[in-house]
Amino acid sequence: MSEITLVRWSPVRDILNIQDEMSRLFNAFFTRTSDRTEGRTLSWSPLVDISETDDKIKVTAEVPGMKKDDIKISIQDNVLTLKGEKKQEKEEKDKNSHRVERAYGAFERSFSLPASVQTDKVKASYKEGVLTISLPKPEEAKPKEIDISVS
Repeated sequence: MSEITLVRWSPVRDILNIQDEMSRLFNAFFTRTSDRTEGRTLSWSPLVDISETDDKIKVTAEVPGMKKDDIKISIQDNVLTLKGEKKQEKEEKDKNSHRVERAYGAFERSFSLPASVQTDKVKASYKEGVLTISLPKPEEAKPKEIDISVS
C-alpha cells in the first residue's frame, strides 16, 4: 500500500514563484546583452534616432567602440542601409572573465526614408561613438509657401 503525502498549499509561495519566473522571462526578452558564461551569444544592432526638418532628414546611430572604417552606409530606392561589424578585443590567455555583457558581431539595419533625398549631397560624421548622417531633401520635396493674391 502506497502512502500519500499531503503538502499544505501556500498561495503566497505560488505567487512568488510566478513573479520570479515572469521577472526572469521579462529580463531575458528585453535584455540586449549576452551572458557568455551561459553559452548564449545575442546579436546586436545600433540604436537609431531619425528626425526630419523641412530641409533634411537626420539619422543618428549609437555605434560605440567601432572604427569609422568598420561602418558602411548605402542608399538605394529610398532605403538607407547601415552595415558594420563590432570586433571583439583579443582574448588574453591567462585571464578569467567573470562576466561578459558587451555584444559583438556584424549588424545590418535598413530604413525606408520618409522623403526623397539628394544622394549626391549626403554627409556622414562620426564622433565619440555616434554616427550622424545628414540627408538633404531636393527642392521639390521641400514645402513651398504660396502667396495669396487679392482680387
